[in-house]
Amino acid sequence: MTVDREGRSTAAEDEVVDLCAELIRIDTTNTGEPETVTGEREAAEFVAAKLGEVGYEFEVVESGAPRRDNVICRLAGADRERGALLVHGHLDVVPAEPDEWSVHPFSGAVRDGYVWGRGAVDMKDMVAMMIAIARRFKREGVVPPRDLVFAFVADEEAGGKFGAQWLVRNRPELFEGCTEAVGEVGGFSLTFGEEQRVYLLEAAEKGISWMRLRAQGRPGHGSFLHDDNAVTKVSEAVARLGTHTFPLVLTDTVRAFIEQMRELTGLEFAEDDLEGSLRKLGPLSRIIGAVVRDTANPTMLQAGYKANVIPSTAEAVVDCRVLPGREEAFLREVDELLGPDVSREWITHLPPVETPFEGPLVEAMAAALRTEDPHARAIPYMLSAGTDAKHFAELGMRCYGFTPLRLPPDLDFASLFHGIDERVPVDGLRFGTRVLEAFLRSC
Repeated sequence: MTVDREGRSTAAEDEVVDLCAELIRIDTTNTGEPETVTGEREAAEFVAAKLGEVGYEFEVVESGAPRRDNVICRLAGADRERGALLVHGHLDVVPAEPDEWSVHPFSGAVRDGYVWGRGAVDMKDMVAMMIAIARRFKREGVVPPRDLVFAFVADEEAGGKFGAQWLVRNRPELFEGCTEAVGEVGGFSLTFGEEQRVYLLEAAEKGISWMRLRAQGRPGHGSFLHDDNAVTKVSEAVARLGTHTFPLVLTDTVRAFIEQMRELTGLEFAEDDLEGSLRKLGPLSRIIGAVVRDTANPTMLQAGYKANVIPSTAEAVVDCRVLPGREEAFLREVDELLGPDVSREWITHLPPVETPFEGPLVEAMAAALRTEDPHARAIPYMLSAGTDAKHFAELGMRCYGFTPLRLPPDLDFASLFHGIDERVPVDGLRFGTRVLEAFLRSC
């Protein structure tokens, strides 16, 4: 164990649990409404203090709105001519209702082998790993193979408008020279049998397109006959869209995932019943099963102001998730389903991202996993949701999800994202810190 002059351990894994718990205790709830967002500045100040304590020069940037703060620092590498690696994590979390939880969601409680609280896996675990490793590198004078840029950003949970997106479009010089990036929702384990563990690395993610539908009609008294009702128009369009099955599409990433899972497990994944075949993967199928088709899920309806008044306008919101290469075809299908009486507009529109699962960075991630788990097998997968990788890809970076965690075989990891009783295993968090450190020392 390495110690400092006062005899304190400088190993990153020895402080990562406390860092994670402290971060969770800072309520950084992002409601999506700027006037009710809280805590991002306080979290940024916490990060800045931890980095400044060991001698980092950093920049705190307010990104387009008051108190939407981000922290960026750079650690010089041995080869300044190589492209830099961006390591990014977001500070905000989705809301949580305390009455639904076993522990208070902002307690940061450490019990039963877990760190509990909102953000434990999305993604204050990774933020804690980043801080712990950055602090150790600075204390011990570690020089990584190339420049590392650590970015702790705001607003990911609402699409990044006041976080990564703003930084990319207004302060791109902060990421000068960055050619690759690693962030969230990848590197977690899936166990088969007693010895075979697969670690899923995110190499692609679906596009996010939140769409508002609107229909116009003739207003009037609710007791009359009406053949031009806005509520009827938008309801019928929403029903057509919500019950539609988009075509099966296997992207390169999903096909590679299926082929490697077939090789590892001996399971068959028949394309004529792929969703059924994927259910063999258990809880993980909720993520993987959503990446073989586009989806369009109605989430909100709004119309009218009185029971006996036909309104002139009715609206709906649909959460659309689109596969790489499918955007034009998807919109054609949507327009056919909506028909001529319903218009659409984007509330949020972020494109899909897909990065080839190959090259030295992928090899370095796989090798780092094997340093702690000799049986580790790294394979690519596509995330059905979205991350800040969408924004950093605008700067030409190859983006991957790599937040390494070795998980208990019986843990339903997918249910923890935005779920009740979100928690991260203490052993998994320490394991992930060792793996991420090994990766950053060799990348």
